[in-house]
Amino acid sequence: MFSIYNLTNDGFDIIRLADCESKTQVDLIPACGSLLHSFVISHNNQFLNIIDSYSNKKEFDTEMEAKGFKSAKLSPFVCRMKDGEYHYGEQNYKVKKFYLGPDAIHGLIYDAPFEIILQEANEEKATLELLHHYKATDAGYPFNYDCRVVYELRKNNSLTISTTIINRSEGMIPVSDGWHPYFKFGGTIDDCQLEFQSKEIVEFDERLIPTGKLISYQEFGSLKKIGDTFLDNCFTVNFAECQPMLILRDPVQKIQLEIKPDKSYPYLQIYTPPHRQSIAIENLSSAPDAFNNGMGLIFLAAGEESSFFTEYIVRSL
Repeated sequence: MFSIYNLTNDGFDIIRLADCESKTQVDLIPACGSLLHSFVISHNNQFLNIIDSYSNKKEFDTEMEAKGFKSAKLSPFVCRMKDGEYHYGEQNYKVKKFYLGPDAIHGLIYDAPFEIILQEANEEKATLELLHHYKATDAGYPFNYDCRVVYELRKNNSLTISTTIINRSEGMIPVSDGWHPYFKFGGTIDDCQLEFQSKEIVEFDERLIPTGKLISYQEFGSLKKIGDTFLDNCFTVNFAECQPMLILRDPVQKIQLEIKPDKSYPYLQIYTPPHRQSIAIENLSSAPDAFNNGMGLIFLAAGEESSFFTEYIVRSL
């Protein structure tokens, strides 16, 4: 049996999806960009949260960007946009929102409030549906669209996240979609093993902007210790291989995360932050700077929609 709880903690208004049998819990914060705040499972007779999030609402409000956009919804563009500029429909646009160095980064709604559309729990799952109406608030993206996010917690520590973008403008609009969660197992990521299904890395320039070139890459084609490897890279996902597309394993604690995106997320961004206590694993519909390079960019006609899906499963080994 599954349940849903509404609670307030550390200044956050939280909606908790709970599996009453396994004690698995997922905490979500609609008012903060539909934030995935925690994913807690019972492991080795204790509770383990695998999501690296914010300690309180004040930290989210004042340090979200500085803390690395943890669990951010990336929309309507993902990762970096060169100089915050792009050309579309015979016009030039420049994004106003957050810049990291010379480039705009991580979209426009990562801290936006989402309204609650549906809360539902039954014997099979707990579901939360959220909605944000983007109303051309940034001059660099003067289009209207809806972003609908559905979280579902199911049995066996399975959390699915689906996003639907609906064009509410009168003309066609460009869009990308992604997620920016950080995962942890309680120790350093150096001791973890990583495997992901990809044959290519997206070549970046010195500003982490794609050059348009793909380079052969299979360094983590099978489980390999992360060690001191530094990653801030984008990879194509090889869907010719079997799911899961990515495994993150802690061989000491005997636990692993499996990520199973569908083909709506053909790119994978991985970032190892300097503190090495967690790792960002980002499912993306496009490569960074897609509004300029077109790598995976989607165009939606008026009233048209596009959906994106990924699944996280946590297993005790």
